[in-house]
Amino acid sequence: MFNLILFGPPGSGKGTQSEKLIAKYNLKHLSTGDLLRSEIANQTALGLEAKKVMDKGELVPDEVVIGMISTAIDQNPDAKGFLFDGFPRTSAQAEALDKLLDLKKTSISIMLALDVSENELIKRLVKRGETSGRSDDVNEDIIRARITEYHKKTTAVADYYKQFDKVVLIKGEGSVEEIFDQICLQIDNII
Repeated sequence: MFNLILFGPPGSGKGTQSEKLIAKYNLKHLSTGDLLRSEIANQTALGLEAKKVMDKGELVPDEVVIGMISTAIDQNPDAKGFLFDGFPRTSAQAEALDKLLDLKKTSISIMLALDVSENELIKRLVKRGETSGRSDDVNEDIIRARITEYHKKTTAVADYYKQFDKVVLIKGEGSVEEIFDQICLQIDNII
């Protein structure tokens, strides 16, 4: 089973590249945001627990998110692998994910990190903001704060996976196809 974490700051092209990767490698997309919304909509025990926490404006505990990921993996026994999106965001979450995957006799194969300059990210997000309707994509100060927050939180996750030699930086500037080709080169070296 091939399991991939795709990392990158807001505007790095994760969404675009994720779609292409899922199609090419037949991976199952595991977005923690999507999982939470689905569990809540289906009123599962985990979903109801998550909703109570979210209604208070708090973050859903790691155990609940890991439980949802476990369920999603179990519901897809024929998956060739999973693309993790939005998780893990802390080294504690990375450790918990590794323990879960170990129980399921699999592991993270690689963490690909899209590396894009701050100026390029700002340019992309402002452009996206012109059509996306997302208020957090129109103000450069908010964009800079989001990028700073991303780097603060995810550096620890990258450091965690570096100790296992699983982190590869991908130059996230150029055409969509050029970036995709670089990502595929790394994946094809592992598969």
